Amino acid sequence: MGPIVETAGAGRVTAGYIRACQRRYTGRMTESQPFDAARAVSVAQRALQIEAAALTELSPRLGEAFAAAVQVVLACSGRVAVMGMGKSGHVGRKIAATLASTGTPSLFVHPAEASHGDLGMVTAKDIVLALSNSGESDELNAILPVLKRLGVPVIAMTGRADSSLARHATLVLDSAVAEEACPLQLAPTASTTAQMALGDALAMALLDARGFKAEDFARSHPGGALGRKLLTHVHDLMRSGEALPRVAADTPFTDMMREMSAKALGLAIVVDGGDRVQGVFTDGDLRRLVEKGQDLRNLRAADVMHARPRMVRAQALAVDAADLMEEARITVVLVVDEAGQLQGALSINDLMRAKVI
Repeated sequence: MGPIVETAGAGRVTAGYIRACQRRYTGRMTESQPFDAARAVSVAQRALQIEAAALTELSPRLGEAFAAAVQVVLACSGRVAVMGMGKSGHVGRKIAATLASTGTPSLFVHPAEASHGDLGMVTAKDIVLALSNSGESDELNAILPVLKRLGVPVIAMTGRADSSLARHATLVLDSAVAEEACPLQLAPTASTTAQMALGDALAMALLDARGFKAEDFARSHPGGALGRKLLTHVHDLMRSGEALPRVAADTPFTDMMREMSAKALGLAIVVDGGDRVQGVFTDGDLRRLVEKGQDLRNLRAADVMHARPRMVRAQALAVDAADLMEEARITVVLVVDEAGQLQGALSINDLMRAKVI
């Protein structure tokens, strides 16, 4: 294998692979257009600079119109219907998804499909967020009169304040950019970046105004890592009933060891007659006793147990139980109720299987 060349992403390619690509590329180019690596990097850097400048110039333009848009959305009893054609439509889909996952009910409606029946997805209780850099999208402009008859407020996100979309909108969010990152000034680049960022800004302002918290975010992401951490409770994962290695304080040492081996939890839980936790004895405790050469035959559970084991409530978050185990350097935590009565036990393996950690 040839020398490895690092790329901007996680992938890695060999120098030989790059040379093969260059041969294929130059075979399609004329002699007057050889590949110029330095120029490619320069064009890319220029594109990033233009897009960064577009975002920098966008921030000072946020003002009364933006605040009013936030208030209108907050007062909406329906959903935000995001619309846009072409590249603006792709951006609109992402904005709709971000709004929906951060506490603002939202959906994307394709303007062309809206003219053929999908406008029925929009009700008088909804708001339309319409994206068009030029503000002259025929598909969008065709449905504006219908939206007006329905009494649906329209928030326009456009780069032209004098456009047809802006004139018919209830509110206008200015997403204008000085230039596109495209050297030909044709491909939407800086303008779509500005739209995306402005959509994120709107979503974050709404999130903050609603008092939206991480727990709320987790409810709309139950399959993700955050959802597992914030929605999984101890009672969802703990072992209980016959799966718990219970012994009484006067249980002989050998009988306690049999119970530990049978339940394979790595400890024995010492309880009283009311099932209240008195202490624990762990595999580690056993190793330490053996190392000391202590005679174990006449010992009972009360002689060797730890009287103050770590405990949590069943309603606690599993991730909090994991933090407790890490802090105390233990692999099992007991679950008790308000009276100290044993309800279950949670091991590090249970947390790993549930992908909480």
